[in-house]
Amino acid sequence: MKSRSFTVILYKEDGMYVAECPEVGTVDQGETIEQAITGLREATRLYLEEFSLPETSPRFVTSIEVNYA
Repeated sequence: MKSRSFTVILYKEDGMYVAECPEVGTVDQGETIEQAITGLREATRLYLEEFSLPETSPRFVTSIEVNYA
């Protein structure tokens, strides 16, 4: 069995937590952060069983500050 780490983006929308995996394109939601991540993990696992992804180097997430008028 293969194992791989992916990025998770979390946000709250309409009272639900939404979890997205940008590398794969999977999305899930839950009433708690844990539920959203658990659902995303399962959705991503099912996706990867059907479709393979090329091996890529790790990605890092940061933030930037932008000044605008």
